[in-house]
Formats: sequence, C-alpha cells, structure tokens
Amino acid sequence: MKRLEDRVAIVTGAAQGIGHAIAERLLAEGARVVMGDLVEARVAEAARAIDPDGERTRVAAGDIARKATADALVALAVEAFGGVDILVNNAGMTHAAEFLDLDEADFDRVLAVNLKSMFLCGQAAARRMVKQGRGGAIVNLSSVNAVLAIPNQVPYVVSKGGINQLTRVMAVSLAPHGIRVNAIGPGTIATDLAKKAVLGSEEAKRRILSRTPMGRLGEPEEVAAVAAFLASDDASYLTGQTIYPDGGRLGLNYTMPVA
Repeated sequence: MKRLEDRVAIVTGAAQGIGHAIAERLLAEGARVVMGDLVEARVAEAARAIDPDGERTRVAAGDIARKATADALVALAVEAFGGVDILVNNAGMTHAAEFLDLDEADFDRVLAVNLKSMFLCGQAAARRMVKQGRGGAIVNLSSVNAVLAIPNQVPYVVSKGGINQLTRVMAVSLAPHGIRVNAIGPGTIATDLAKKAVLGSEEAKRRILSRTPMGRLGEPEEVAAVAAFLASDDASYLTGQTIYPDGGRLGLNYTMPVA
C-alpha cells in the first residue's frame, strides 16, 4: 500500500517549480490532490501533465492571500474527494529592492502571499481536519532565508522567518487535535523563481555554489520527497519542526572553491 493511499491533499502554488513537484510526488504516493495557483489555465495544464485523465486531481485559481480563496480550496477538496488530510502551503513570491528603496505596497504584497496565505489556508484546512476527527498534516514551505538574509530581499526574508514561527505556533495549537505542522526550508533550488531572484547571472550562480558544500543546486523533486515524508505516517512524531534540504548551506561558516 502506498504511504498516502486514500488521503486528500491540497497544494498551493502548484503550477510550477517546487509546488508542481510536490503535487506529482503526493499523487505517486497515492493521494488525490487539489492544485491551487493564481492562473487557472496554468494550473490546469500542470495538472494534466501529471494526471492526464483528471481522475485524481482538481484545480482551483485565485489570490491565495484572500480568505475566500483558502475556503474555496478546502470546499473543493471536500466536494471532489470527501475531505482534507494534507495541506502543503507552498505558494510564494519575491520582490527585489534595497531596504532604503522598498515600497510599502511591495512589502505588504509579499507578506500577504508568503505568510498571511499560510495562516488563512492553514486555518481553513485545520478547521475541516478537526471536524473530520482523524487528524492531518500541514507542511509550510519556508527557506534557509528564515535564518540567513539577502540584503535586497527584505520582505521575502521577513516572511520566511515568520513562517517558521507560524509553523511552531500552529503545531502546538493543533497538536491536541492530532494535526501535525512542520516546515521545509530549502536552500537554492533550480526553479524559475530562483533563476529570476538569485541566479540571474553566472556570477550570481557561482556565489550561491560557493556557499553550498554539496556544490550543486537542489532539485524540486528533492524538496518534494521531504514534503511527502512529512505528510506521511513516517513522520508521526514530528511536529513544529523545520527541515532544511540545503546542500549543507546552513552549516557552512566559510566559502567553498567552485570549479
């Protein structure tokens, strides 16, 4: 029997990158998956790529920073598949600007998408899980930049630090209901978002690799494997934790030579 057989998952930001890889891995582990993203056509195409007959996926589009979108994702999971057992809060964005130049509106927008959405989706999913009475698992996508900092990624760094604390407070609040809440803090993963944010040039890539002991970027599938583990009963005594698939980056106190 597959680890997530007969379970129902919601994955936000599922149209590409890490979110798409997570949706694909949860399907492979036996789950049925509701895939959410901002643009319906894009997430529908992503769903067809991993579930051509459409039997085990559903898609929803909307602004993830709005309560109505979070509620709609849960309602769709209940309508289509009968409940919610797993939530993966993956949707996120960046905005590059130096601290002295950052606009208030851009700060607010990143915090809304990256942090507020995890509260809204987490609350909506947890309420349904409590009603069902069989527990559940929530996985929040954080970052090594919850601990580290990039000077021109102010709201992103702030949001990821907030996600780690949100994960902890959700975990202790929901533990009596049998709901586990953990986070994943990736290092630099080879996604379109990373390419735009921190891998814009060969020099930038070399700078990232010089701080990565394993000497390579991570792959979305490697993060998806951690998500599947945290969503499964293999992680039954883990809650309130952040796991860092970062190629050794957080443990490094010097730079590495890059070939």
